Amino acid sequence: MATRPNPVYFLEDGGERSPRGVPMLCHSPILEAMTRPQLLSINIAQLESIPWVKKKARTGIFKRPVDGPVRVEHDGLVGDHIGSVKYHGGPDQAVYIYSAQDYAWWESELGRDLPFGIFGENLTVSDLGETVPKVGDRWQIGEVQLELSGPRIPCLTLAQRMDDPHFVKKFAQANRGGCYARVLQPGEMKPGDEVIVSPTQEGHPEIDRLFALWHRRDKDLDLIELGLRSPISIRCREDLEKWKARLS
Repeated sequence: MATRPNPVYFLEDGGERSPRGVPMLCHSPILEAMTRPQLLSINIAQLESIPWVKKKARTGIFKRPVDGPVRVEHDGLVGDHIGSVKYHGGPDQAVYIYSAQDYAWWESELGRDLPFGIFGENLTVSDLGETVPKVGDRWQIGEVQLELSGPRIPCLTLAQRMDDPHFVKKFAQANRGGCYARVLQPGEMKPGDEVIVSPTQEGHPEIDRLFALWHRRDKDLDLIELGLRSPISIRCREDLEKWKARLS
């Protein structure tokens, strides 16, 4: 699996900018004092078909940025729509978060500019904080309190959105899956809000490690049990329990 680089931070001013107008990322010890991530974009979707796919199923993966405050309830963002509620959404996966750091990596890897929301995330943040995100970490954004609940497991719809039949494999190999979160405290948030990260004090697993577990043939029983002791999402828990039963 590919590993993440050392933490990188946004330039406050004077830095180069990408074609999207977002500050380019760089390594700098001076910028390590910028400890709080920022909410850069809130993205929601209407149900629509993917034009270049023959089988016309309506999906909510076409997330697009919206202006102004957005209300977030226990079941997700007001105004957002989900195509397959069997696999997506619900209280344990109410909000999907992706970072601009990972956008920068993908833009370099793919050689093209990527608009926020293209990965289907609801929230695009500048970075994921100083510590590696774990299940159970709590984030305060505006009035909203979130609890990270597990990894996003990519499906065929993401490959179709990217118009690349091999993209699910690429996404898994990159190990840049983002995070799902549940909503502990509903309220409003808006682009520009600070993200106040409160890392869990429990020994819960890192979300990147769990993401990698889903894409390994040889399952790590210790990691599975660690995941089961965490407040992980119900869909992830079902898979972990299945794998534990097979290994026991």
